[in-house]
Amino acid sequence: MTQLDRDTAARFATMTFGHIDREYPNVLMHLLNGPEDAQTPSALHPIFYGSFDWHSCVHGWWQLLRLIRRFPDIDLTPAIRARADAMFVGEKVAGEVAYFLRPGAAGFERPYGWAWALALHGEAVRHDAGWGEALEPLARLLAERLATFLPRLTYPLRVGTHFNIAFALTLAWEWAEARDAHLREAIVNAATGWFGGDRDCQAWEPGGDEFLSPALCEALLMSRVLGAGAFRDWFDGFLPRAASGDPATLFTPARVSDRSDGKIAHLDGLNLSRAWCWREIAAALGEVHPVASLSEASAVRHLAASLPHLGDDYMGEHWLATFALLALDR
Repeated sequence: MTQLDRDTAARFATMTFGHIDREYPNVLMHLLNGPEDAQTPSALHPIFYGSFDWHSCVHGWWQLLRLIRRFPDIDLTPAIRARADAMFVGEKVAGEVAYFLRPGAAGFERPYGWAWALALHGEAVRHDAGWGEALEPLARLLAERLATFLPRLTYPLRVGTHFNIAFALTLAWEWAEARDAHLREAIVNAATGWFGGDRDCQAWEPGGDEFLSPALCEALLMSRVLGAGAFRDWFDGFLPRAASGDPATLFTPARVSDRSDGKIAHLDGLNLSRAWCWREIAAALGEVHPVASLSEASAVRHLAASLPHLGDDYMGEHWLATFALLALDR
């Protein structure tokens, strides 16, 4: 499978709707300032308490809203809409905002969760349901924090996990492009300052628990902030041997040895996110570029390696369908 269809959308929606309200098991990234702060996930987070962790619940909701927009006739659409109506209301959003205003919470979910919250808002406003208006205070708060953070981040975060800055800025760019000139300018300045001079990437990846490709996430971000011609020139310097399939690791799906291990299961996410990156990079390069056909073939291999395993274990089930959707729904 290489494209999203109705049956796949319904399968993804069923999987994700089954865990956005599943409170346990739950990984809390929560600073205790005192004994009164020892609370349950749903007490701390009125909306995003399910799906194992806060950010997975956020992007699970992004996924559901996108699926019902693309395929409004799937059976779960009424239930998803009703649940969104109950959750995306001012009082509950205010509770999520209040969490970020707690002492010691300034960096909570930075940058991954911030970026997904912006993506969720960007999707929500495309529905005539009031969800976007309700979520806007959270989105605006996090956009402001991101714009303030970027000039202070002296060195880019190049890891292949949640802290990867290029992935976060790619999502944030899509939100900011038509909504926030200040954030857009901060992203351009940061991306070109950090990555503009990068050449001959060796792509020493993947790490054993990574779900993002540092090399391809960087290239994808640069495809957004540079014009088409400038991006092709940059890419040819960044991966000068890509037309020959080198570095080979970028074209080779990761092997996942144990899908019940939450960290090792990240590698399924790597395969899916690489497929997304390769497809977007190929589109930005143009079909006549010598890397374009290799990119699509690599995306197909990466999809084949992990699409059959989205629900093998809850360690993957609570988040992988989001990345499968990125890769399939161009």
